[in-house]
Amino acid sequence: MSELSFIHRYVPATEPGRPPLLLLHGTGGNEDDLLPLGQIISPGSALLSPRGKVLENGMPRFFRRLAEGVFDEEDVRARANELADFIIEARDAYGLEPPVAVGFSNGANIAAALMMLRPEILAGAALLRGMVPLGDPPKTDLAGKLVLLVSGQLDPIIPADNAARLAAQLTAAGALVNHKVLPIGHGLSQADIQLCQTWLKALS
Repeated sequence: MSELSFIHRYVPATEPGRPPLLLLHGTGGNEDDLLPLGQIISPGSALLSPRGKVLENGMPRFFRRLAEGVFDEEDVRARANELADFIIEARDAYGLEPPVAVGFSNGANIAAALMMLRPEILAGAALLRGMVPLGDPPKTDLAGKLVLLVSGQLDPIIPADNAARLAAQLTAAGALVNHKVLPIGHGLSQADIQLCQTWLKALS
C-alpha cells in the first residue's frame, strides 16, 4: 500500500483489458469490505478500495450526514473533490486508466457526487442502493458515461422516488443510465452481483 491521501487497498490487475474498479464501501465498512465483490463481478480487474475519512459514531463514511437520508451537501462537495484528488494520485502511483466506481449505499452516493462534480474522474459507475447526493447539482457533461443504478423495492432507507430522481439527474447530464429495481431491501443480493457482472462485461 503506497502512502497516498486515503487509507486504501490496491489489488493489481491479472487480466489485461478489464476495467479497474474503484470500490466504495457503505457506512461502517472499510477498505477490505468490497474486495471480494470486486473479484466476483470483474475477475482480474485492478481493484482500488479507499476507506472513508468521516466517522459517524466510530463508523467510517465518505461524507457527513445530518440525519438518515439528510446529507451535509457542503461536506459532500468537499469530500467528493478530496476523493477525486486521491483517485488521480492512485492512477499515477499504480498506472491505472480511469476507474469504474462500484459503490454500495454511502459509497454509491459519493460515486454519484463524483460523477456530477468531477465527471472526468470515472469511466462509469455501478451505484448499488444510491440516492441523490446533491439537491441542486452543477450542470455536468456525462455524455456516453455508463451508469448502473440498482435499487431495492423494499429498501427502508431509500424512497423509490429518490432513486428515480438520481437516475433522472444523471440521464439529464447525458449518462446512459440502466436503473434496475429489485424486490429486496437495502442489503446486497445475488441479483445485484449478476447485474454488475453483466453490466461490466459490456464495458470491457
